[in-house]
Amino acid sequence: MFIQSYLTALGKYLQLMGRVFSVPERFRVFWKQYLKEMTQLGVDSIGIVLLISFFIGAVICIQIKLNIQSAWMPNWTSGYVTREIFLLEFSSSIMCLILSGKVGSNIASEIGTMRVTQQIDALEIMGVNSASFLILPKIAGLMTMIPILVIFSTISGFLGAYATAYVAHIITPAHLTEGLQHDFNVWFFWMGVIKSFFFAFIIASVSSYYGYRVEGGSFEVGKASTDAVVASSMLILFSDIFLTNILS
Repeated sequence: MFIQSYLTALGKYLQLMGRVFSVPERFRVFWKQYLKEMTQLGVDSIGIVLLISFFIGAVICIQIKLNIQSAWMPNWTSGYVTREIFLLEFSSSIMCLILSGKVGSNIASEIGTMRVTQQIDALEIMGVNSASFLILPKIAGLMTMIPILVIFSTISGFLGAYATAYVAHIITPAHLTEGLQHDFNVWFFWMGVIKSFFFAFIIASVSSYYGYRVEGGSFEVGKASTDAVVASSMLILFSDIFLTNILS
């Protein structure tokens, strides 16, 4: 029964994506919606990304210095570990998990509300491909902004680490800089950016699917929003395993 319901949901999702990825009827309208979604889904999330990354960068640097680094390890260990954690996992995978809660629930509730208030039905009656009109700009906008947010997250995390060096004096700035520069592999940075494209697609498309399939009233909108966050988070974790294995 579980497998059957999963396959049914997968089939409906693929059918919806087939409708979404059609040529926009009016590129001028699509471009306007695209810019709107970039602002609403991406730009409005910069603050929370910078704040969380800053404090996580500071905490990681402190924890590594106080609990792991010892006299047998080089002084740059804390900076090196902080850099690797942010480049390989936090700025891409963990940050996208956080954004799935903020952005994913927003998308699902917005489209779900349009469904229960019959706005989507009105678009269909007017001959508009509602799936492409509503969902494609969200997918394109989020896939544009998420890699930028990943870069911002990495920079903010490093600034948080430097805050511990200059303010808390947990580690010297020179040792932190040495660790951040030690044996730097630029591919690790691009791995995070590449993975973020896939995670952005998962968040936007899965959340849109749950919102688009809402049936009922306001209670169902809330349930769809919760289901969208759970499903997109699980898919991000599963895809992270495969993408890390492929890209490493």
